[in-house]
Amino acid sequence: MPAKKNFEKYAKLLNPIDDLMFCKMAEHKEFCEEILRVILEDDGLTVIEAIPQWQGKNLTGRSVVLDAKCVTGDGRQINIEVQKADDDNHLKRARYNAAVLTTNISETGKKFEFIPDVCIVFISKFDIFDGGLPLYHIDKVVRETGQVIEDGLTEIFVNTINYDGSKPARLMKLFTENDAYSNDEFPITSELKSILKSSEGGSRAMNEILEKLISDEKRESEKRGEKRGREEGIMLGKKEGAKIIAKTMIEEGLPTELIMRYTGLSEEAVAALQG
Repeated sequence: MPAKKNFEKYAKLLNPIDDLMFCKMAEHKEFCEEILRVILEDDGLTVIEAIPQWQGKNLTGRSVVLDAKCVTGDGRQINIEVQKADDDNHLKRARYNAAVLTTNISETGKKFEFIPDVCIVFISKFDIFDGGLPLYHIDKVVRETGQVIEDGLTEIFVNTINYDGSKPARLMKLFTENDAYSNDEFPITSELKSILKSSEGGSRAMNEILEKLISDEKRESEKRGEKRGREEGIMLGKKEGAKIIAKTMIEEGLPTELIMRYTGLSEEAVAALQG
């Protein structure tokens, strides 16, 4: 890998709030189970399946890639998202993720009564509601009567910036602070974080994730170029793909040198995307 030493140095600065580390940790259903027990306040919750970077297909519109899709022992489907940048309408992102997830897990002809419950857990490095709290539950309420409607969709927004001493807030410290560990309270999260940040095997694992991310982005951009059906379209697709890859790497906090090596963009071009 080009700039291997640079990446290994960078990997030590990663935390679970970063996509690269989170998707590797989410390969372990025990990790997802530990954090969901805290956020959903359910010590008996079990995760029977965890799929990082799960692809939800929409044949007529926008598809999605969820950071992690979990299935619990009681049949709930849970999407865990981590987000560092406050750069979009994330409430609508959560709504759309829930819709695509529901569509993909629902069987044709099945009565709506039996459609699986869906839960969105959105972990961010910013307070989406500016309420000063570390955790928010979204309820659907009848305006006229105040009746809370249970339709099988649960949305919980957690942030890493508001600390109130609660268990979710203590967990969020591990998501953002380099040297924060709690082996007694959050043993699985602490162990996996330590392995990925400190061991040679951990650095290699995240190295592989980065290479796959870049390879997938390049493949998709070339497909878009090929659809144009002209040579100039293919070249344009590659150029636009390089910019998309660079933006993804910028969001992850990767150093400029590493971005330039992988995308072929000039330092000026990378700087323009950072502006």
